[in-house]
Amino acid sequence: MTITEKREIAEKIKELLLRLISDDESQESHSESKPLEMLTIKECAEAVKGLSEHTIRHLVAQNKVPFIRTGQGKRGKILINKSALLDLLNKSA
Repeated sequence: MTITEKREIAEKIKELLLRLISDDESQESHSESKPLEMLTIKECAEAVKGLSEHTIRHLVAQNKVPFIRTGQGKRGKILINKSALLDLLNKSA
């Protein structure tokens, strides 16, 4: 491997590292501006008037709203990102 090739590789690595650093900084600033708030199905129904627990369960079953399931199997608690739910409802309104 020649010195020129080594320098080219080093320059590419430098560019990738700079890109990674800038991506990390943009993600940190984005996450600080909007705190993550996870709600249970019952809390979602209380937060949005006119929306029933049954409807929220259908949105989860149809994968229309992102969610995570805590615990194991079907008995695990379903948590929904509040801002994602509100965004979905605002789009459909």
